[in-house]
Amino acid sequence: MNPYSPLVGAAVHKARWRLLPMLILMYIMSILDRVNVGFAKNALQIDTGLSDGAFALGAGIFFVSYAIFEVPSNVIMTRVGPRIWLSRIMVSWGLVASAMMFATTETSFYLLRFLLGIAEAGFYPGVLLTLTYWFPAKVRAQANGILLFGFAGALVIGGPVSGALLEMHGIGGLKGWEWMFLIEGAMAVVVGIAAFFVIVDRPHAAKWLAPAEQDALQAVLDQEAAQKAAGSPHTVMQTLRNPKVMFFALNFFIVQIAAYGLIFYLPSQVSQILGQKIGLMVGFVTSIPWLLALFVVYFVTRWSDRHHERRRLTVASLYTVFGVCVCLSAHGSPIFAIAALSIGASTYLSGTPIFYAFLSERLSGLGIATGIALVNSIGNLGGFVAPSLRTYVEHNHGGSAAGLYTLGGAALLAALMLALMPRGWRTVAAAMAKTGRANSLSALRMAMRWTALRSN
Repeated sequence: MNPYSPLVGAAVHKARWRLLPMLILMYIMSILDRVNVGFAKNALQIDTGLSDGAFALGAGIFFVSYAIFEVPSNVIMTRVGPRIWLSRIMVSWGLVASAMMFATTETSFYLLRFLLGIAEAGFYPGVLLTLTYWFPAKVRAQANGILLFGFAGALVIGGPVSGALLEMHGIGGLKGWEWMFLIEGAMAVVVGIAAFFVIVDRPHAAKWLAPAEQDALQAVLDQEAAQKAAGSPHTVMQTLRNPKVMFFALNFFIVQIAAYGLIFYLPSQVSQILGQKIGLMVGFVTSIPWLLALFVVYFVTRWSDRHHERRRLTVASLYTVFGVCVCLSAHGSPIFAIAALSIGASTYLSGTPIFYAFLSERLSGLGIATGIALVNSIGNLGGFVAPSLRTYVEHNHGGSAAGLYTLGGAALLAALMLALMPRGWRTVAAAMAKTGRANSLSALRMAMRWTALRSN
């Protein structure tokens, strides 16, 4: 069902087919080069002598540099445009990803993971920002969700591909994990060059849109931006101090602890469940949760757009189920554990595009560029915390089950935060702005106070 005029509907339909396939392919490459370290874990540790703690630190340090450079990256993209900037990001991270084949010591492992974070910083929020240039609010959750096909797709094909590349061990004198880093990084470089010739910055630059379609789509986007402008921060500093943005950033940080604590260790967990070493078979089984997620994301985000349901769906049906399933995966037969992980993965991925649609509907202008980048950068610090947190809990408080309980608890906490977020948030934010209390701690206090008033 198209909620806009026929001209806008036609423009959105063309944008889906012209832009989203390339953005999905780019996203596949980014996730593949971000998480393939999980497939290399066992072989890399054997060949280099990396301890569990050193691996966890190196896996997570990517997110520190990613967080530092993410906001500047998105601000730059608002000036130079997605076509140039996203292509630049992709080529540079592909080169660094290939260089991971030289990570033979703790120091080189840390350094290259840190550089990979710098190179990739701003890619995902930049893609989300690009979608706000093309897709109006009432169809944006599904556009975000279709983009998440790239995330699930990377983990569907990434398992078998990475597993197969690991089995190239010895060819040309290279180890399996060296081949994996080299080839998957080179693939990102090729796709990044191709993206330069496919991505279009704005509707008026798209030759494949009729002039009337360009005007109609841009008019809707401009009207929505104007409607949000009154309640949105307008500068970088205002965005950094905005309580809504900080609340979303904290919430995303918590749920990402659960997500990356699962993603980085999923190959090892599946290997343990099956009693087999990481290779092609483990890669295929690891892809099952993400294959299911492809179908769930499509239907859930479509339903969310049609009914314009954001918060309740995100909380009740998605993050809560995600947390429960992660906890349940610690018990039962291998089939039960894989089933629980599959349901959890699909609900996490379904919640993410709706979460960002919820956020983008409350920001505009430079505020949306900075806000998305800030939320994503702080949120992704959860990816830095997750490996070390899971390793610490498993080594000191009861093994793998305790680690999974910790991750599941983080997802449930994120769901609870969104459930308690007041519907009168705009009023709360305005009151805080007047009193100068625009910081995250005050935001949480005011949100709790407002919720209490509404319940009385």
